[in-house]
Amino acid sequence: MSKTVIVVIDGFGIGAMPDAGTLRPGDLTADTCGHVLDHRPLRLPALGALGLGVVHPHTSLATSTALPVSAGRAALGYPGADTFAGHQTMMGADFTRVTVARLAQHLPEVTAALLSGGHKVELLDDRPLLVVDGAVLVHDNLEADPGINWNASGSLDDLPFDRILEIARTVRTVAPVARVIAVGGHADGPLPTYVRAGDEGTVGLDTPGSGFYRNGGLQVQHLGADIDHTRQLPALAAGAGIPVTLVGKAADILTSDDAVRRPAVATTEVLAHTLEATRTPGPGLVITNIQETDLAGHQQDTDRYGRVLEETDEGLAALIPLLKTGDHLIVTADHGNDPTIGHAYHTREFVPVLMLSQGNQGFHPLPDATTLATVGAMAAETLGLRLD
Repeated sequence: MSKTVIVVIDGFGIGAMPDAGTLRPGDLTADTCGHVLDHRPLRLPALGALGLGVVHPHTSLATSTALPVSAGRAALGYPGADTFAGHQTMMGADFTRVTVARLAQHLPEVTAALLSGGHKVELLDDRPLLVVDGAVLVHDNLEADPGINWNASGSLDDLPFDRILEIARTVRTVAPVARVIAVGGHADGPLPTYVRAGDEGTVGLDTPGSGFYRNGGLQVQHLGADIDHTRQLPALAAGAGIPVTLVGKAADILTSDDAVRRPAVATTEVLAHTLEATRTPGPGLVITNIQETDLAGHQQDTDRYGRVLEETDEGLAALIPLLKTGDHLIVTADHGNDPTIGHAYHTREFVPVLMLSQGNQGFHPLPDATTLATVGAMAAETLGLRLD
């Protein structure tokens, strides 16, 4: 039995989808890959060898490869542009209909749930944002499209992450949105200082502006809506006796009771876990999320995005020789996050689908896929499984 490794480069789009301008007309110019490569020259030999230059013919990328690669691009297959919805779609869940709601529309039930849990709750300056126990902000997420996700954010200088997570779990019990995210980090100052209005009446913490992403020690846990995870790829693989390892952000947002989890944010750590799992003898399914590209996009930091992309490429270069005949590597993304677009939201872009199949011969172009579910279906086929 073979080993299949899926590496999701978070926020690595390769050009705007036709409907990208529905919410923000300027997003029709989004091209995360192209704009990062335009910013400064990058060394990406592994991604080039995997066919990135075929699906995004940037002048700095090779437009052919000698490796046994199948390469194409995929539309997202879910509304908006969101990491949780992207990964769930990829693994076989139907996210074509997601609930969109601002926290302001559900303040009474969220407040009641928190009060029932013994928490102190108050509005921040009469704005639709809750301060819980004087320390944790419950608010609209300002980094995804308005109304898709809510956050519970706290400074780790004020309280431990477990308390932030407890509050987020209480909010999750009444939240209609796809994801409630518990976020703990080290801010540059008091969190209310970084509260701002977002689009369409949302109000929330400016997480990139707070310093959470650059000060180290970031802790995040994603609490998703109810999904039948038994029908998704990780659970199907585990049920077939195939060892499953979830690395990085994938360990936070994918569910499989039998999976080995290796949560991490730092790219060096994520890649080290991925290489370790790939070296393990025998069959396996490894699903990895490289998160720091997405964080750089949110920070609108093109230099940092490029550095993380080069670091990821070095990891892929180390991973490819570990694959034996019959093994597969799929490199893809969950959405775009163009750091040059002028805002901190994800961008609705096509993503690359690059599959290396050791033991095969030649290059094979893939037709455009209408959904990220195609990625999971391809991975399932390599393992002798089928996603319904």
